[in-house]
Amino acid sequence: MSPADNGRQPSAAAARGPLVGILLLVLSMWTLSCLDASGKWVMNAGVPLLVLSWFRYAVHLVLVLALVLPARGVRVLRSNRPREQLIRGGSMFLATLMFFTTLSYIPQAEATAINFLAPLLVLSLAPWVLKEPARMSRFVAAGIAFIGVIIVIRPGGGLHPVGTIFGLLTACCFAAQFIATRRVAGDDPFTTLIWSGAVGTACLTLTLPFILPPALPVLQSLSAFDWFLLISTGITGGVGHLFQIAAYRRAPASTLAPFIYLQIISATSVGWLVWGHFPDPWTWLGIAIICASGIGIGLIEWRRSMANSAALSKVSAG
Repeated sequence: MSPADNGRQPSAAAARGPLVGILLLVLSMWTLSCLDASGKWVMNAGVPLLVLSWFRYAVHLVLVLALVLPARGVRVLRSNRPREQLIRGGSMFLATLMFFTTLSYIPQAEATAINFLAPLLVLSLAPWVLKEPARMSRFVAAGIAFIGVIIVIRPGGGLHPVGTIFGLLTACCFAAQFIATRRVAGDDPFTTLIWSGAVGTACLTLTLPFILPPALPVLQSLSAFDWFLLISTGITGGVGHLFQIAAYRRAPASTLAPFIYLQIISATSVGWLVWGHFPDPWTWLGIAIICASGIGIGLIEWRRSMANSAALSKVSAG
């Protein structure tokens, strides 16, 4: 290998890194949209919410432990902030229950669109919860996104009011999860992934003596395809989050932030392919407003971070 080759390869690898990160993030969105669709399907087949959630978390935990423990060893189980990990795992568990409940009432695309309110809630709460500077741009972005949500859940739009309420509660739970994720940033991402599965599995396992006996007739009547989808919820959940970890290791969060909103494409596509549902023009308008608000504030935050980095570099150079 020539010296010229050595000079070109690092730059090529650096250029490919963000692109690979974006592709992994998009792949994680499709995987998690399949998780949502599978959960909705098996609930329609009669599987109770808590039983579905137990399979989702238990299979997730077993899969991640099988993939991570051989490479990282038992030290990956240790957290530097166990209390915060429990809070994060609990908020994720509640978000799962709320979102599956939402899906039992309203279509997948609309439910996903309401969830996009969560990161904007985090930005709005950051001055008080995360002790970050208050910025008017964040409040404006959250207000615009809320207008989009109002259009999506508008009266006469055909969405079940119970599903709408649970959708908004889901967004609040996801916001709490995102805030808790900031607080466990010092832990290995795989540690966080394992704790997330462990908290949900532990909580639901304690309820098994009460929820499993009434569910046995339904489970016994499930087809092989239904069982495949039920078990797949844990696989797609675990793999989807592994893809996310890999994405954020290859590209900065500021680079990936605008692409998060592409999940509406995967959610809409899966919902259309499985149930034949496609949002109406008014709903698309609301979705567009939510996504534009999120992408806009993402670009503003990215430019601000670039400006801060440049200022720090000048100070260091001086």
